Amino acid sequence: MPWNDKSGGGGPWGGGGNNQGPWGQGPKGPSGPQGSPPDLEDIIRRGQDRLRRVLPGGGGASPAVFGLIAAALVVLWAFQAVYTVQPDEVAVELRFGKPKAELSQPGLHFHWWPLETVETAKISEQLVDIGGGNTSGNGLMLSGDQNIVNVQFSVAYQVSDPRAYLFDVSDPDGMLRQVAESAMREAVGRRPAQDIFRDDRQGIAASVREIIQTTLDGYKAGLNVNAISIEDAAPPREVADAFDEVQRAEQDEDKFVEQANQYSNQKLGQARGEAAQVREDAAAYKNRVVQEAEGEAQRFISVYDEYAKAPDVTRKRLYLETMEKVLKDSNKVIVEQGNGQGVVPYLPLPALQQKAPAPAALGGVTGGNQ
Repeated sequence: MPWNDKSGGGGPWGGGGNNQGPWGQGPKGPSGPQGSPPDLEDIIRRGQDRLRRVLPGGGGASPAVFGLIAAALVVLWAFQAVYTVQPDEVAVELRFGKPKAELSQPGLHFHWWPLETVETAKISEQLVDIGGGNTSGNGLMLSGDQNIVNVQFSVAYQVSDPRAYLFDVSDPDGMLRQVAESAMREAVGRRPAQDIFRDDRQGIAASVREIIQTTLDGYKAGLNVNAISIEDAAPPREVADAFDEVQRAEQDEDKFVEQANQYSNQKLGQARGEAAQVREDAAAYKNRVVQEAEGEAQRFISVYDEYAKAPDVTRKRLYLETMEKVLKDSNKVIVEQGNGQGVVPYLPLPALQQKAPAPAALGGVTGGNQ
């Protein structure tokens, strides 16, 4: 049944009066009589009463209270106005948001707060790890020979321009990480996987550092890259076993080639040594034969010269020297002429018997003579 206000009840709940609500009273403003605007003086007066109750002294604030409040405000201002710069930091003061030209070195400093504010930056060398499990990316990169490589490396950098580092780039550290990862992908993508694995890591690190520094200088990030260290480079886990087999096969190949080269060098050195010895022996024999021939020729010439001067003497001398050589090793007895009386010729029968044929042959001859 629809509600009808003609019944005089004042509403569906039976309240009286046209201005009464469902609970028996009419609407009222924040303060004052019904339907009048709120009294501003009454609100201010009540706020003052509450402040007096909070402050010590009750009815009024003494000068000591205001002095304490002023001292607290001064201490708070001094605490905000004095700041400390750590040994590995520099600070840049801002006046109304504009950076000053000078830098605050490590130590205690003062500035007019809140008109001036301070921003600090670390100037010591810092290290950021990229790749592997250190970042959101997994470090997988595509090499120049279409192989997938998981690269983990670190970047050592230092703040070179604090003002540019603090105010020219919103997130210089995050930008450095992104630029370093992009530079490494570019360098790896230009080379075969073997270079990043072991052959040319130093060259890749130098190339990545150059790319990063050039990009940061273009962005005016105020950072200087000191070094790039490639800590690990490996294939994905899915193909790690197959890659290890290939690596072992390549190492065995290198070992066999090295052994073959070593054996070849050993044999070649030995053959060269023997050849040098043969040449030296031939040269020595040649020199000896030539010297002997030259000596014999010189001797013949000297003998001939003496023969030309005295043929008889030289002929007799040659005869005597020749007989000396012939008779030197023979058993002989020399008997001077005229002194041989009483010398009985001796036939050496025992020596002849020792040189005779075998006894059987001699026995047969003896039996036949009898």
